[in-house]
Amino acid sequence: MLSTAIRHAVKQVLPGVRSSPRSAVPLSALSRSYRGDAPDSEKIEIPLPPWEEKKNEPLDIKRKRLLYESRKRGMLENCILLSLFAKRYLESMSEYQLRQYDRLINEPSNDWDIYYWATEAQPTPDVYQGEVMELLKEFAKNREMEQRLDAPNLEYLDKSSQ
Repeated sequence: MLSTAIRHAVKQVLPGVRSSPRSAVPLSALSRSYRGDAPDSEKIEIPLPPWEEKKNEPLDIKRKRLLYESRKRGMLENCILLSLFAKRYLESMSEYQLRQYDRLINEPSNDWDIYYWATEAQPTPDVYQGEVMELLKEFAKNREMEQRLDAPNLEYLDKSSQ
């Protein structure tokens, strides 16, 4: 268990933080907080700022940002899955699809949720259901049996070498 001194120090630094008792209801998939990997009795809920869509972002900048965010994930499985997905589909996505993808990869605070939805291990919440999620689910099935062991090399972005 966390000592009283540690709890007090955390509350001084993060006044909105509260300790989650073992009997607490688990956070929903749409929650914007991080609970860490500590045993339930020691978890501290750290609230995260709400995700906000970047309005009026030029599409070329949005694509570049989403490519970067697809490659730099909290877990290797999503880094590989989302970076390969982005390589295949990002350039051909419409503005509406880019907004769907942006929300899908940036609003949930838990990368495992995204992975479980994409691999259909868990049902996708309605708010993330759409064209892009269906495309990602199909991509995750890897029907072509591609070897997906690493994120793609960025050479494909250098159009002058093609």
